[in-house]
Amino acid sequence: MTLIIGHRGASALAPENTLAAFERAMLDQADGIEFDVQLSRDEVPVVIHDARLVRTANLAREVSDLTLEELQQLEVGSWFNRKFPRRARAAFKEERLPTLQDVFDFYASRKGQLYLEMKCAGSACEALISKCLELIHENSFAKRTVVECFDLSALSRLKKLDSGVRTAALFEPRLKQPASLLKRMAMLNLALDSGADEVALHHTLITRRIVDRARQLSLPCVVWTVDHPRWVQRAKDLGLKALITNNPAKMKSKT
Repeated sequence: MTLIIGHRGASALAPENTLAAFERAMLDQADGIEFDVQLSRDEVPVVIHDARLVRTANLAREVSDLTLEELQQLEVGSWFNRKFPRRARAAFKEERLPTLQDVFDFYASRKGQLYLEMKCAGSACEALISKCLELIHENSFAKRTVVECFDLSALSRLKKLDSGVRTAALFEPRLKQPASLLKRMAMLNLALDSGADEVALHHTLITRRIVDRARQLSLPCVVWTVDHPRWVQRAKDLGLKALITNNPAKMKSKT
């Protein structure tokens, strides 16, 4: 059965990467969530996608410029109410930026697969890798967490530190250089070289040949980000491991 994973939670219906979005995903019967993690200035893993706080907190600062205490004073839900007035909720104005520990606490008594995307590149990943692994093990979440990253060298370094944590190699198409089939096949080899256990592919990269080849290489395929219900049947036909979606309820209605 293909898993339905909430992209940054149920981000079509609640502010992305907040506990409200994660709770909504669970209420909508999602099989898990995908979320983004980066470090505060004092090296605490916090859950937020953008490096800058302008979009979700209306503050022209970098996440890495502020300490956890400063970050948690920010309100990160009102932007959603302004952008999606028909889906607005007064309670969203109370949402604060969660930590990775908050996510593990939230899921401690709940079922669900966690796809943790590390937002980093190059040497900047070292501290984030260390902190994420530390919290994964402190909370006994190794069997429930898949760590993703676009920087495959980061996945390689993580695997050298802890081969038991499952990882997924992330790939997206480049607008100036659409991926040919040959390049897509090369992506799978890069994933293998990084030690990845899965591949997480942008939906425009998915073909039967690429999925079949990934299966031959024992690389389950995860597809992001899809919201049309037709992907549910396509996932069954192709044998995809998971669909990452902004609206888990819509997708679950077709499973």
